[in-house]
Amino acid sequence: MESNSLKNNNNSKMMSSRKDDLFHVIHKVPQGDTPYVKAKHAQLVEKDPEAAIVLFWKAINAGDRVDSALKDMAVVMKQLNRSEEAIEAIKSFRGRCSKQAQESLDNVLIDLYKKCGKVDEQIDLLKRKLRLIYQGEIFNGKPTKTARSHGKKFQVSVKQETSRLLGNLGWAYMQKSNYLTAEVVYRKAQMIDPDANKANNLGLCLIKQGRYDDAAGVLRDVLHGRIPGSEDVRARNRAQELLMELKAVQPPSPELSHILGLDDDFVNGLEMLMNEWAPVRSKRLPIFEQISSFRDQLAC
Repeated sequence: MESNSLKNNNNSKMMSSRKDDLFHVIHKVPQGDTPYVKAKHAQLVEKDPEAAIVLFWKAINAGDRVDSALKDMAVVMKQLNRSEEAIEAIKSFRGRCSKQAQESLDNVLIDLYKKCGKVDEQIDLLKRKLRLIYQGEIFNGKPTKTARSHGKKFQVSVKQETSRLLGNLGWAYMQKSNYLTAEVVYRKAQMIDPDANKANNLGLCLIKQGRYDDAAGVLRDVLHGRIPGSEDVRARNRAQELLMELKAVQPPSPELSHILGLDDDFVNGLEMLMNEWAPVRSKRLPIFEQISSFRDQLAC
């Protein structure tokens, strides 16, 4: 009887342990009873971001997984529209974090600057990260890094990261209406690792400069599937929307009267007169035939 009781207790403990393991896997929270674990539980299980922030602070002050605690706290603060506070927290406490954590903290900072509209700070940080690439110091000297998006892990190369940072830099210059610099940056990004999203942004940049034919060519490349990522429905829809916007702002082709420097009434009256006088085989003066041809070329 005693042996059966021990077996039952052991089975019960095993089942409880499995349930705990399953709980942590489902909710993606670490195991333990430390401030950081409690903070993640408050964030992901209890859905209490304010309590999570307090516990993240405790984790940082206690030296408990500081790298993750600082980054996670900043992300939660951003969700609560406390981005300015998150920026100050990263600046104040990143010195306690490891060298390996600095790059991910920079990425969080870039998002926070974007959220706050701090464009100059964003540009400075993006340039600094690009300099690290030129100096061979990105990814802590490794050719790739593991990134995470929507819960999935994937590998990012230095080439892809360079293009991504240039794309962000181009968009930052767009916010300052520095469209010429933005264009140069976008074109460099597309030379390194082209994608449809940056192509759409380049198209918008060209529209802002009034270079409608160039913009149309870039956007049609997306619609015709000539650029990686063009199969994405959102990218194609945005390209279509930008083309419609382009048509709305593009000036009409010059009319014959504008080319001649004459008003419409004069041209129409002269046309009617020539129709009466000229033989059937040619009811236009040679000069009008030449100008009409020129007008057709302009309209193309």
